[in-house]
Amino acid sequence: MANAGKKEISYADLQALENSQSLFLVDVRSKEEVDQGSIPGSIHIPVDTVEDALALDPAEFMSKYGVTKPPLDAPEMVFYCQIGKRGGMATDKAHTLGYQKARNYSGGYREWSEKGGK
Repeated sequence: MANAGKKEISYADLQALENSQSLFLVDVRSKEEVDQGSIPGSIHIPVDTVEDALALDPAEFMSKYGVTKPPLDAPEMVFYCQIGKRGGMATDKAHTLGYQKARNYSGGYREWSEKGGK
């Protein structure tokens, strides 16, 4: 699914990407929030560490997060939080670092869980 320059993604769009190999989904909430549940397939990078995490070299990123660091042109990089604010902040940080296709799931975990996560 091509990103048309939007900085946000809807529930339906995220749902459509759920099984995509290109989806790089980042939960930027606190550890306590993540412990209550998260969107399947997401990795946890707290919002206050996103900039430092994305600046790591690929080997350090893999060592710290257990996944391959996304390339700058990652087609489906999505950040989310509880209701969209921190996800938006993380998306802005990613854009600043060159991840121009990064988007925020503005509905956040709250919307995902209210809609049954499917």
